[in-house]
Amino acid sequence: MLLPIDIDPEPIEERLTAWGGAALLVQAMRSLDLPGSTRRHVHIKQRQRGYDEAAYVESLVVLHALGGDCVDDLDRLREDPGIAEVLGYAVPSPEAARKFLNHFHDESMLEQAQQKSLALGQASAIPGENAPLQGLAQVNRDVIGIIGRRCPEQKIATVDLDSTIIESWKQQAQRTYEGSTGYQPMLALWAETDLILADEFRDGNVPAIREPLRVARQAFAALPASVSKYYFRGDAACYEHELLNWLREEKREGGPEGFIGFAVSTPMNPVLAEEIQGTPEPRWQLYSEDAGAVKEYAVVDYYPEEAAANRCREPLRYIAIRIRRKQHDLFDAGREVLHFAVATNLWDWDGKRLLEWHREKAGSIEAVHDVLKNELGAGVLPSKRSGADAAWFRLAVITHNVLSGLKRLALPPELLRARPKRLRFLIFTTPGRLVDHAHRTTLRIVRSWNRFTNWLPAIRRLPAPALA
Repeated sequence: MLLPIDIDPEPIEERLTAWGGAALLVQAMRSLDLPGSTRRHVHIKQRQRGYDEAAYVESLVVLHALGGDCVDDLDRLREDPGIAEVLGYAVPSPEAARKFLNHFHDESMLEQAQQKSLALGQASAIPGENAPLQGLAQVNRDVIGIIGRRCPEQKIATVDLDSTIIESWKQQAQRTYEGSTGYQPMLALWAETDLILADEFRDGNVPAIREPLRVARQAFAALPASVSKYYFRGDAACYEHELLNWLREEKREGGPEGFIGFAVSTPMNPVLAEEIQGTPEPRWQLYSEDAGAVKEYAVVDYYPEEAAANRCREPLRYIAIRIRRKQHDLFDAGREVLHFAVATNLWDWDGKRLLEWHREKAGSIEAVHDVLKNELGAGVLPSKRSGADAAWFRLAVITHNVLSGLKRLALPPELLRARPKRLRFLIFTTPGRLVDHAHRTTLRIVRSWNRFTNWLPAIRRLPAPALA
C-alpha cells in the first residue's frame, strides 16, 4: 500500500468549495463595477431569458483568475458549489460561453480590412472592432477609472507600449517575424500601477511598427484626470514618425495637452552607425561592466531629416550604447563591439539615468506579457474567429487589471507585486464549507487567514462602486 490513507469513492454530502478565496475576487470585480459597466456598454442579448452579458464577463474573468486555460475549463468551475454561491448564479456552460464570444466577431469588418490592405499593397490587415468589442474596451477603461479615483495620489503615468507573440497552430494563424505562426497583440501599460490601458489584437504577420499611434492614443485617453505628468517608453517598433510627431506635439489630437517625455529604441541605419563610430572617445562614459562585456554610453551628433511640423521644435537627443565584449577571439569578426541607440526628448536627464529608466520596461510590460500568456489564459486562444479571440484576450486584460486593483486597494503591501499564481496559492485556493442558516449562506473557511489576520479588512477596502 503506497498511501497511508484509504480513499472513499462515495462523494461527500456536505457542500465544500476548493475556491473559498474567490469570494474576495468577486468582491473586487463588483467593487470595481465590472458587472455594471458591462451592462452599460456590452449589448449582445436579444432575448430576456438566460444569462446577461455581465454574467458571462464575470464568469470568464473568474475563469482566467483561477487558472483556467480554455473555455472548457468552465465545467470545472460548474462542479464547485462555492463558485455559484459566491457569484449568485450558476456558471455558464462552455457551449454558451463560446456562443457569447462569437458575438464579438464581425466577418464583414475582417473582409473590409483585407480588401483595404490589398489595395494598399500590404500583406497584413488590422480589422476594426465591432460594437460589443468596443464596449468591452470601455469596460476596461471604467475599471481603470475607478482604480484611479481611489488612488488620487498617483500623479505620474509612464505608458509602456509593446507587442508580444502568441504562438498558435490554428489554420487561420499567420506567420510571425520569428518564423512561427500565431498572433501579435499590442499592449499599453501604465507602469506605475501595473494597469493595462489599451490592447489591440492583431494577426501574427502584422509588423509591430504598423500604426502604434492608435493604441498609444487610446492608452493616454484611458488615464484618470488625477494624472498630471506623462511619459512614454517603447522599443524600436515605436520609432515611427506618426507616433513620435504626436508625442512631440503639445496640443496633440486625442491626447492630453502638454509635455510627454519619451524614450524609444532607435533602429540602426548606416548614417547613425557612422555617427556612433565617429563619436570622440572622451565622450564615452561607463554604463556598466561585468565579466562578459563593458557597456558605455554617449550622446551622438545625429540629426536626421525632420518632418515639416518638427523643424521648429527642439531636435531629439540620441544616446548611443557601446558594448565591448571581452575575449574577442571567441566572437566573429566585427561582432566584438555592438552598438544600440535610444531617441528621447528628455534633454535634462543624465544619460545613464535615462537608459536605466528606459530599460525598466523590460520588467514592466514584458512581465505583463508573460503573465497574460502563461498565468491568465491569454496564451491559448479559443476560436477560429479573430473577434472571439480578441474578446478572450481582452477579458484576460480585464482580469489582470481587476487583480492589480485588488492588490493595490485591499491586500497588504508585500503582495503588491504578487503574480496571479501566488494569489491563487495564498488566497483563491482556500478551502471552505458552505453553511445555510436563516435564509443566508455563510462561507466558513477551513483555516484562519493568518497572513492578513482575517478577511474582513480586505472586504471593507472594496466598497460598492459610486456609480452603482
